[in-house]
Amino acid sequence: MKTVTFLRWRGTFQTDMFLYLLGLVVFYYLYRWFREIPRVPDKGDKYVYITGCDSGFGNLLARHLDELGFCVIASCFTEKGEEDLRKACSGRFTTLHLDVKKNESVDKAAALIKDKVGARGLWAVVNNAGVAMPSAPCDWLTIDDYKSMLDVNLNGVIAVTLSVLPLIKKARGRVVNVASVFGRISPGGGPYTVSKYGVEAFNDSLRRNMVPFGVKVICIEPGFFKTTMTDWIVLGKSFKQLWEKMPQEVRDDYGPDYLDKVDMRMREKLAKMSDADLMKVVSCMEHAVSAVRPRTRYSPGWDAKLFWIPMSYMPTRFVDWLLLKKAIIPAKAVY
Repeated sequence: MKTVTFLRWRGTFQTDMFLYLLGLVVFYYLYRWFREIPRVPDKGDKYVYITGCDSGFGNLLARHLDELGFCVIASCFTEKGEEDLRKACSGRFTTLHLDVKKNESVDKAAALIKDKVGARGLWAVVNNAGVAMPSAPCDWLTIDDYKSMLDVNLNGVIAVTLSVLPLIKKARGRVVNVASVFGRISPGGGPYTVSKYGVEAFNDSLRRNMVPFGVKVICIEPGFFKTTMTDWIVLGKSFKQLWEKMPQEVRDDYGPDYLDKVDMRMREKLAKMSDADLMKVVSCMEHAVSAVRPRTRYSPGWDAKLFWIPMSYMPTRFVDWLLLKKAIIPAKAVY
């Protein structure tokens, strides 16, 4: 009798605890939702500087913030990008040419922005410009391959931020850095993940440095989305060029059919994994710019939330095993 009573009590206790914990989770998310609703006032007086607006997230964000009433300064690498945005947006909208790899271009843009914003300062900079090529196993690449990407994805982010940071401090505004889930975990070789780890580190150090000045520093960590950076037609062409120019000795290590296997695998994986709804990322960027209380980090995409970021907290040996389990094995692999 005592055993039956105990088992009933334990079952009731476990059910109560589950409901209690479920209630806490629901309360937390409701509280966060209500807390994040308020938006900043006087959008028409706030300038937002966005890099990489020729296409993709930057282009959509520039149009979206313009519709919301912000004074957008959109930087593009091409004249066509500037022209298309000017035609589509309001009279408040400003475009300028920017090559984040060149200090003189970054400084020229910063000077133009300083003249435009005046004593109000700059409300936000969104460091969106980035590239995904060259990407390949580490032993396919040269140090120049690493430098070319780091100059855009990491050094460009730092250069642009520092060039306008005094204006942001004046407005007590915010810095929004677009990193990636691959700033948390590195599933493959090449400079892309190196650059994004660097952005994460810069973001964290800058966030803590800017607290005394009332400046918020926010990181966006998207998963896979359908942009030119995940287009295998573009990436595959670069991959093939790297294969053709590397030493025969390295090609022999991987085997003559390695390129074809990678091509088949990546076409299939990127098609399945990449989310076509770019507004999931743009909405996070917009919230980071316009919310009174933005989050410290945003991780748009179900693959980011449910796969990549949880994996980044797992033991290294387990992650290595998981990622290598379905990897394409080189011809001369010794395991």
